[in-house]
Amino acid sequence: MKIFIMRHGEAVQFALSDAERALTERGQSASIAVARASNEQGVKQFDLVLVSPYVRAQQTWNAIAQYFEADKVETSEDITPYGDSEQVFDYLQARIDVDSLESVLIVSHLPLVGYLTAEFVTDITPPMFSTSGLTCIDYDHSAQRGEIVWSLNP
Repeated sequence: MKIFIMRHGEAVQFALSDAERALTERGQSASIAVARASNEQGVKQFDLVLVSPYVRAQQTWNAIAQYFEADKVETSEDITPYGDSEQVFDYLQARIDVDSLESVLIVSHLPLVGYLTAEFVTDITPPMFSTSGLTCIDYDHSAQRGEIVWSLNP
């Protein structure tokens, strides 16, 4: 199966709260460029898309959604910047079992995206993600082990 982990696009520096920071025009165009490049890698469909409730993550998904088909899109309070990667990993393990998922996209934030990548790809240091960065992991669910296939940056 494939796990795709994406960091939201570039966002404005200031807002009433961190959760309300919106994408910049550059953040939107960079996210779209990454979506197009992933289409060129053959990525067109996800069984499940999990998106952080923060404005910039929601806007990132809205900007790239036209490039993908998604069976189910859900907002997840657990994938905000300081979400617990182990808890998210366990939740996804259960969803993969119950829903027989073959492809999942997570649109979230630093530092969670790095820690979550390290949950799926054991024995690596959590990688840094640029804004709009997307990583594809080939994941063996039964062995609970994955490897990074490719990463895209704007």
